[in-house]
Amino acid sequence: MGDLRPVARPRFGPQIVLLVVLAAVELAGFLALGTMRPDIGAALGRAAFWWKMAGLAVLALIGVAVALRSFRPESMPRQGLRRWALALAGILVAGTVIGVAGLGVDGLAARLMWRMGVECLTVMTVLSVPPVVVLGYMMRRGAPTDHQASAAAVGVAAAGWGAFIFAFHCPSDDPFYIVFWYALSCAAITVLARAILPLISRW
Repeated sequence: MGDLRPVARPRFGPQIVLLVVLAAVELAGFLALGTMRPDIGAALGRAAFWWKMAGLAVLALIGVAVALRSFRPESMPRQGLRRWALALAGILVAGTVIGVAGLGVDGLAARLMWRMGVECLTVMTVLSVPPVVVLGYMMRRGAPTDHQASAAAVGVAAAGWGAFIFAFHCPSDDPFYIVFWYALSCAAITVLARAILPLISRW
């Protein structure tokens, strides 16, 4: 016990600034590759497009907030994750209404567009890696008491982050397509973060 040293209380201000800069750089770099969807002008007039962008932004922001708070010893990240899940449920319900109203329920399998979906899944996962690394570093510098829940919070935050950036490129606004492929990406990143980050965080 004699070699234990106190952990500095994490400050949200510098962390938020760092995350905003990282998000801006990653988004700018991604779009600089010419990845902006070519029909963005037409997409701006679709309710499904705004549902997708707003929903992903909300999930990313809530996820990041939950993750940052989870790095403090007094935090209870499982409550934050439940709030994130409630937000997700509300967004899914809204997407279902928009999808049924606009496209109905016919041809669901064809609407998944498997080849493009696998590409989406891969790129979203890659875009989620930088926030996992940065948030994982913040987690190690912090003092989380629930390592598994904190790691899961990092995963959902990074997944929402990566999905939001990729959404500027994704040519599909079909809620059924978005829910299926984006959910797979979120699950993959969250499982990865939950498996790895507790192993490298301080106990």
